[in-house]
Amino acid sequence: MSDILQKWQAGLSRTRDVAFGKIANFFGSTQINDETWEDLEAMFIQADLGLETAEGIISNCRQVVRKEGFTKLSQLTSYLKTILVDRLQEVDEPVFTEPTTVIMLVGVNGSGKTTTAAKLAYRYQKLGKKVLLIAADTYRAAAVEQLEVWSERLNIPLIIGQQNGDPGAVTFDGIISGLSRHSDIIIIDTAGRLHTRFNLMEEVKKVYRVCNKALPGAPHQVWLVLDATTGQNALPQDAAFKEAVNLSGIILAKLDSSSKGGMAFAVNSELGLPILYAGLGEKFDDLELFDREAFVNGIMGK
Repeated sequence: MSDILQKWQAGLSRTRDVAFGKIANFFGSTQINDETWEDLEAMFIQADLGLETAEGIISNCRQVVRKEGFTKLSQLTSYLKTILVDRLQEVDEPVFTEPTTVIMLVGVNGSGKTTTAAKLAYRYQKLGKKVLLIAADTYRAAAVEQLEVWSERLNIPLIIGQQNGDPGAVTFDGIISGLSRHSDIIIIDTAGRLHTRFNLMEEVKKVYRVCNKALPGAPHQVWLVLDATTGQNALPQDAAFKEAVNLSGIILAKLDSSSKGGMAFAVNSELGLPILYAGLGEKFDDLELFDREAFVNGIMGK
């Protein structure tokens, strides 16, 4: 357990040092007055929480101050952590009840889907599941090559299609193959799609529909992989994917490389979807179940 907490502390060092370090210092010595709340709201926005989330947190803080009669922000520190934790959904490791569960990963170019697919496969393999990967990004040879290397290292079967072929076809064939192999979990790595390109988003919808043709009820989970380094800029793509397919969760990739970890609060509140996992490094075992308390402690410091 201590190793995991240390991983969260290390993985969130950039967000803590660049953004939330200022907030922590501000809480250390500031007397509370009207300007305090304006300054604090500005800091929250700069930390990439978004205006709506920042205003909500400030409102919660002011309520505590009035109730407790605090005069210094330092008296509010422990309450702030509780307020931030309550802003995030608590999650447990997903429980899959289907004999074969199909997980579809979506997201824009460069978000980290391919790496995340491999990390998920490794995680579920370690949990005793029989996993199969499908490389449905037929347009980017590098994505297929990545998955081929990782599938060999992890000894996890991979289904690939023809270069520039129909993603729907390889998806259908992959699911049928997974069913014949009695796979517990099938993970589909889809092509990165810019949410402003209508025809490309339509293709994501097609892959989604093909899953149901190959296995009624599939995909059982559709997870949006977000590049945490993009911060608030990720929100428009979130909404577009949510409209296109039935998203059920979020994975924050590259959180260790980002100083914009505060966007987790905005993503959680604006989409109403749980953050399931976070990428805290480049190794296979660096995909962690999202721990809201470890996250808040990581960005605020011990």
